[in-house]
Amino acid sequence: VGSLGSKNSKAYVSGVTIDGAKLYGTANGVRIKTWEGGSGTASNIIFQNIEMYNVSNPIIMDQNYCDQSKPCKEQSSAVQVKDVLYNNINGTSSSEFAINFNCSKNHPCQGIVLQNVNLLQEQEHRPAKAICNNVILREGD
Repeated sequence: VGSLGSKNSKAYVSGVTIDGAKLYGTANGVRIKTWEGGSGTASNIIFQNIEMYNVSNPIIMDQNYCDQSKPCKEQSSAVQVKDVLYNNINGTSSSEFAINFNCSKNHPCQGIVLQNVNLLQEQEHRPAKAICNNVILREGD
């Protein structure tokens, strides 16, 4: 799910379900990508029953995406990301950090649920790490 809010545009994405996938040696696994300065929402998204092997960024959410040579100017608006479920995701990460949530300071990611997520570092075969910035996780049942 990507490039939402580019060039300060409005984006509305809801009700997306990815159920069942196998990824081998890819740069990204399951990803939500929004540009700073956009507006709207990305909500009610489910990623489940996914196997990943030697994936660089298995689970990545970036509300501060910037695809240009000079740094993008920090902006106060962002596409709001909320109510995202990651369920039954297993495999290996080629990087130390398998989960990277880089969310907006002004519009943090909300209602994020990780359930039965087991990702190991490919080389070390030990649990991979996570980076979480400006994320409001939802407690499990």
